Amino acid sequence: MSDTIIRVENLGKKYLIKHQQQGNYTALRDVIADKVKSLGKRIISPWNHKQSSTHSTTEEFWALKDISFKVKQGEVIGIIGRNGAGKSTLLKIISRITEPTKGRIRIKGRVASLLEVGTGFHPELTGRENIFLNGAILGMSRIEIKIKFDEIVAFAEVEKFLDTPVKRYSSGMYVRLAFAVAAHLEPEILLVDEVLAVGDTEFQKKCLGKMQDVAVHGRTVLFVSHNMDAILRLCQKGIFLAEGRNMDMGKIENIVEMYLTSGVKTVWNSEQVIFGKNTAIRFFVNGEKSVEQGESVEFEIEVKESNIQGKCDVAIGIMDTYGRRVTTFATKYQLGWPLDFRAGNRVRVNWENNYLLPGDYFVTISIYFGTVPIDSYSSIGPFRVEGKDIYGTGFLPDSSYQGSVYPLAKWSFS
Repeated sequence: MSDTIIRVENLGKKYLIKHQQQGNYTALRDVIADKVKSLGKRIISPWNHKQSSTHSTTEEFWALKDISFKVKQGEVIGIIGRNGAGKSTLLKIISRITEPTKGRIRIKGRVASLLEVGTGFHPELTGRENIFLNGAILGMSRIEIKIKFDEIVAFAEVEKFLDTPVKRYSSGMYVRLAFAVAAHLEPEILLVDEVLAVGDTEFQKKCLGKMQDVAVHGRTVLFVSHNMDAILRLCQKGIFLAEGRNMDMGKIENIVEMYLTSGVKTVWNSEQVIFGKNTAIRFFVNGEKSVEQGESVEFEIEVKESNIQGKCDVAIGIMDTYGRRVTTFATKYQLGWPLDFRAGNRVRVNWENNYLLPGDYFVTISIYFGTVPIDSYSSIGPFRVEGKDIYGTGFLPDSSYQGSVYPLAKWSFS
């Protein structure tokens, strides 16, 4: 028997968007006059009046198109993509909240979904009553809910307000109770959207731990989030959506890297100028696309245009492909004084003996006037660090090495 628990085949979801198109009437008196004339014509000749100057057109918008994938029992799948990529729409179709326009989904087992804060809750009912209501919506019997009731309340940390109508709950309390119900009622499939961003840090850790427990017990989790650290910690596989299409599905590290580098501006020593709000710059990395471990790396900013009056601080951040900051070069801390960021000036930073792990990195640039941000440039100037046998052991660090920096170290043994 196949262990595939979700099968999505050629899924598509189409919406019709209406656009109102106005005629030449823009002034209020003209609009009123037009409506009065139109009404008079309808009264005099109800069957022979001209069409109103305002009419609408419709446009087809495919939120999802030709999506196909399989999910096996016990897998934790991270669904990532930019805003508007179709992630939430996909979960709503899987949870049967909305119907697909084309394609089909086959699901084995009971589905519990947490897509929006308070989904399935009645605001006038108390927390206690909503636990039983939401559990019934999820297909649980009253006896099953009673068995899990104390555990749900303890996890949600709402004991004091259990008999208070949930309309008086804060958004954090709302999501805590909603997640506790969905996670503790033992569904075969748990769908979780970005709602965990509402809770505090401690609660988010509890939620991630609970989802890991759910997966350990052989249940399936589909997790949508913009928090790449949470995605990497929780998921084994990922799905990357872009403009409603399934770009790829595979190992989560590869999918996250694909997502994070999809918006990177490739800027090598070219004539390309990058424009910000108050400045325009050209950015250089070394003159080469790759450097070896232990070699120096030089970053250079050429100011092409500037509206900045006075001197400012500059920070250059090095980010890995997972969006994590590795280190920062800042004039405030390493130089001690701000720079004159006028057009024609150049800023250079020489990083001696870089010992980053092999891989791709990109750069962010932030410009500050005091503590006020003036301009920022993100995901530019990608460069590659190639591995090198620094210690002469015959081994090169690879992706299995933990961390971002390959340190210089001396070992001794006695």
